[in-house]
This record gives sequence, structure tokens and C-alpha cells, in this order.
Amino acid sequence: MKRFVLDTNVLLHASNAIFSFGENEVIIPIEVLEELDKFKRVDDELGRNARQIIRTLDALRKEGDFSKGVPLENGGLLKIPSFLDLTRAHQDLGISPDTPDNRMLMTVYLLQKADPEVEVIFITKDINLRVKANAFGIRAEDYVAGKIETTELYPGWRELYLSAEDMENLFTKGALPVEDGFSAYANEFFLIREKENPAHSGLAIYKASQKKIVPLTNRSGAVWSIKPRNKEQVMALHLLLDDSIKLVTLVGAAGTGKTLLALAAGLHKVIDEEVYTRILISRPVMPLGKDIGYLPGSKEEKLSNWMGPIYDNLEFILTSRGQKGRRKEFSRMDVERFIEEGIIEIEALTYMRGRSIPSQYILIDEAQNLSPHEVKTIISRVGEKSKIILTGDPYQIDSPYLDYYSNGLTYCVERLKGQELFGHVVLTKSERSDVASMAAELL
Repeated sequence: MKRFVLDTNVLLHASNAIFSFGENEVIIPIEVLEELDKFKRVDDELGRNARQIIRTLDALRKEGDFSKGVPLENGGLLKIPSFLDLTRAHQDLGISPDTPDNRMLMTVYLLQKADPEVEVIFITKDINLRVKANAFGIRAEDYVAGKIETTELYPGWRELYLSAEDMENLFTKGALPVEDGFSAYANEFFLIREKENPAHSGLAIYKASQKKIVPLTNRSGAVWSIKPRNKEQVMALHLLLDDSIKLVTLVGAAGTGKTLLALAAGLHKVIDEEVYTRILISRPVMPLGKDIGYLPGSKEEKLSNWMGPIYDNLEFILTSRGQKGRRKEFSRMDVERFIEEGIIEIEALTYMRGRSIPSQYILIDEAQNLSPHEVKTIISRVGEKSKIILTGDPYQIDSPYLDYYSNGLTYCVERLKGQELFGHVVLTKSERSDVASMAAELL
């Protein structure tokens, strides 16, 4: 048996974390309860997780005495140690007991000293605290439940070499049946190359239910005057326009066209084809740099400040369409008109909890700033005949509790790849401008 001591940030990240350690002892220091109390009134995911774990602990307290240990349903034992004398730890470690982090380290140290035969592991998502623990000879690890175990994200496509005959059959007959044993994910794309002449190439997608590779025929068609500029954008647009694919993830650095393509395809599906009733757009409220604080006004006025990138992309789409003579000059007023008419709805992620969203085209931008639990909550809101798109860059995370491996966007890609309702592409080339391309590549 092992003892796992949980930091506050673990429970704020995943309120069910106490059930993730099997038939071992789980310990929550008193300092964690004090910190949870500060978060329970916060109206965000951290606050909800704080309230949830407090309710869970309240229910468990009826099953026994926390100081002696309360049995968990998975065979583990939950303890909340009290009456620990931190004086000895203060003297041995030489650190001040005035901060909750130091007191947690002292608690782990005392538990380790009290029973050296039992391995004690401190679980925290605070990198600096793990370093401090290691300096004092305390084993510390990150909370890895919900993390993907891979060093490279699934790209959504790969190269495939075919004979000249197979390539001819693929692009003339419109499909190429695959042999038994062919390994590919559902909706995985291929850059098809001819073995004898690799310069002869084309794009295709694997349809798992049909056990066929199908060519992409409309490679350069514009959608609301937005044309794909590279092979990844062609793949992305194909996923966005395919109504049989209900969940799409687009991953890429700034300027690769994720949001622009998603919005253009959404306008086409809602206005031109009338497949969906509206476009529902949301993104996490995570400021870059120092937060500017309270914003006055109604919910719509507050959101408009956070949705600047969305407005910029919509204006670009509408202006481009107008320049080609198919519409008159567009401006921000036209975007506002779409919102007033209900064609586009801007919503805060907070208000999506508890909703059921049918027949809508849902775009969640900057999804890398969501936890796996938040992504699950959002996707579970998707109703009948709806489609949801998650976009983001796992290398640009603003949340202090997430990283490349534990954010909701990466987690979603790795857990859902291979599902027939799911499609994914990593976009690598910046098309915004030469300056943006330079920054994405070199900075």
C-alpha cells in the first residue's frame, strides 16, 4: 500500500481525484480544506470543482472518521490527518510554516517519518512545489489522470504510397477498397503518392465503415470567398463541410486558419445550406498578460471584449465576400446584424452548462485552455443534428493548471481518434502574413 497526499490544485483540477489511486491510502491535508473553502464561492470551473469535492467529503464523513480513515468505493482509504506537530518538520526542513505550500510539505515529511515502511507520494500540479519537495527528499509527482501518454499529437494525416494502377483506380472510380489488415483511423487523411513517380500526388480520406479510401475532389473550392491555401486547410475544410462528422478538432499555431475556416464553413452551412439553425460561438475567458479587471455592461457587451478575434475573422470573411461583387460592402455592423437576427450567437462557456444544443453549428475557440472535464461537459451538451468544432494551440496555454499533455483539446484528440463521428487535422503552415509566419516559426 502507498500513501498519496493530494495538493489543493489536484482537487481543483479534478474533483473526483480521490478515487484515482486504487486500493491505496489517500490523504488530504487540513491546509487543502482551508484553501478549498476560499474557492467554493467562485463562479468558474475551479469553484464548481471545489464545491463538488466538499459535497463528496461531506457524504463520506457519514461513513466513518476521517482521522482514522474512511473506506472508498474503489477499495482505497481516505484520511484527513489532524493534530500534527509541525515544529519538528520546521526544525528539520528549515522552512517557514507561514505558507500553505510549506505546511503541506511539512505534513508529507511527517507522514514519511512516522512510517518509513510505507511509500509516501505528494501529488501536485505545482511544478515549483514538486521541485521543492524533491530538494527535501520527498517524492512528488504530477496528477496524470486525464493526461495523454504520447510525445507527439496525432496529426490527422500521413503519406501513403500506391502503385500507379491503384492510384488510377482511386481517382477515376472514386474509391479504393482496402485489404484486410490495413491500419488507419476513421477519417484519417492521406497524401497519396505514386511509388514510381512521387511527384504525382493527391489527397484522400479513409472511410472506416466502407473500408475504402475516398479521394478529396473539391480541393480548391471557396467557401464564403475563403479558399484553402495548403493541403491541411483542404483537409480541415473537408471535415467542416462533412455533415456525417459531428466533432472536429483543428489544432495549429496562430495564423494557420483554424478559426477562419471554421467560421466560413459555419456561415455556409447555416445560411446557404440551412443544415443548422445558427452558429454558436464561445471561448474560454483567459486573458493574455495581466488581466484588465472588471468590464462594465451587459453580458453581450462583456463578451464582445473577449470575442475580438471572432469579430475580426467574421469581418474578414464578409469583407472578402463583398470585394468579389457578390455582396455590398460589409462592416462590423453586418456582424452585429447576424447576431441580432440569431444567425450567430455568442455565449460564455459558463452558461453552456446544463444546456441541450440541437441543430446548431458550435465553435469552441482556444479550447487548449479547457480541462478534460470541461471539454467533456461541453461536448455532452451537443444535441441532435448539431456539429461541434474545437480549435486551439496546445503550445499556447494560459491556464496555470494545464499543459500540453493535460489540456482538454489534446485529451479530446487522443481519446477520440478512430471514432467515425470524429475528424482531426493539425495545421502547420501560417497563412496570416509573412510576419505571423516568421513569429510562429522562430519565436
